[in-house]
Amino acid sequence: MCLCKRTAVVLCLVLTGLSLSAAEPQPVQREHFTFYFDNPRYIDAADSVLTQTRRRLAELLDDSLSYRPSIYLVEDIKQFKKLIRGRFPDWGAAAAFSQRQLIAIKSPDKFNLGKSLDELLAHEYTHLVVSHKTGFHEAPRWFHEGMAMFVSMEWRFSDNLAMNRAAIFGDFLSFRDIENMNRFGEGKAHVAYAQSYLAVKYIYDNYGRKSLAVLLDELSQGKNLRAAMLASTGATMPEFENEFHEYLTKRFNIMTLFMDTMFFWLGLAMIVIIATFLRYRKRRKYYKQWEEEEKLHSTDFDYGDPDNPEQTDDDEPWRS
Repeated sequence: MCLCKRTAVVLCLVLTGLSLSAAEPQPVQREHFTFYFDNPRYIDAADSVLTQTRRRLAELLDDSLSYRPSIYLVEDIKQFKKLIRGRFPDWGAAAAFSQRQLIAIKSPDKFNLGKSLDELLAHEYTHLVVSHKTGFHEAPRWFHEGMAMFVSMEWRFSDNLAMNRAAIFGDFLSFRDIENMNRFGEGKAHVAYAQSYLAVKYIYDNYGRKSLAVLLDELSQGKNLRAAMLASTGATMPEFENEFHEYLTKRFNIMTLFMDTMFFWLGLAMIVIIATFLRYRKRRKYYKQWEEEEKLHSTDFDYGDPDNPEQTDDDEPWRS
């Protein structure tokens, strides 16, 4: 083989190695998770968040969580699509795949995620745990998303507004509708996520922590959702949905929207007032500083008697 051919082969191998390493970073093993991060500086923080989430989920769902998921943080959209292996909404930033025990998240270095990386990690890991808990069976989409938001504590003021708007325009979704969430536009999806969160929180607040684990345990045994809800809450699924809808209509309405909007504008006004006051103080400080500097640099000396400039006086002690 001539030198040129050898060089070409070596160069080809080098380029192939570089492309492979760029396609998938080297795994970083931690106690409970394996990380494949394009930017490794996020690994320590991600491991901390996931470990805390793992601890909370183990308590909520009475699960040992003994398996080790793989967590990908991806900068290249082609690599992200390769990992998720299917259709994905444009507004989506992360996905979890229970059968593969894998989480794929778009990197905040390259994408506008709409949420913090901490929230996304906790959210997607919760999906894995819920799916692992039910085994060969599946929890409903509203429970999946509601539990993920509940654990990651994602509720914001914007969710409150979304639910108030849904109440006013009659846009509350049925639990059956929420199953098709991936087909929704961003606005409708926002309502679906918020409503799912409220459903899980409603169960937790009114029926206790163990009701969440009971629901998943019943589903894992092959019970249908109606029977699982009956064991968890004492109500069938239609009964629970009516009860929950009544709760939503009481909590969200034109008055609560007005109050939320009023508090928003009051908060904004307070921010403007505080910012104006701080700017005023800062300017006063600068003005005072400038006045002192002008005194020190002034050329308008006024020592002694101006009519008799040579007359010695106490203002010119050096003349004596």
